[in-house]
Amino acid sequence: MQEVLLPLIEVIDYAIELYKLIVIASIVMSWLVSFNVINTRNRAVYMIMDTLYRVTEPVLRPIRRIMPNTGALDLSPIALFLILYLIERYLQVLARSLY
Repeated sequence: MQEVLLPLIEVIDYAIELYKLIVIASIVMSWLVSFNVINTRNRAVYMIMDTLYRVTEPVLRPIRRIMPNTGALDLSPIALFLILYLIERYLQVLARSLY
């Protein structure tokens, strides 16, 4: 059983790390748009922003509904990072118990 679960846990852990990088890229892109560093009328920028939005928004939207409205400051990515951190820790405990 451990021969099957350990690689699966590693793949899930890598997927979580990749998703964290995507969320960070989405945050940085939104800041760059807010400060007019990049222009969303540029087709490449628009496509990147749209892709990042489509990948991150389904996870961030339920968190935004639960969290109180803080105005212009969006704290949902921080809550998402805490949730992902918690999942990673549980995966590590599970992996250690399999050894």
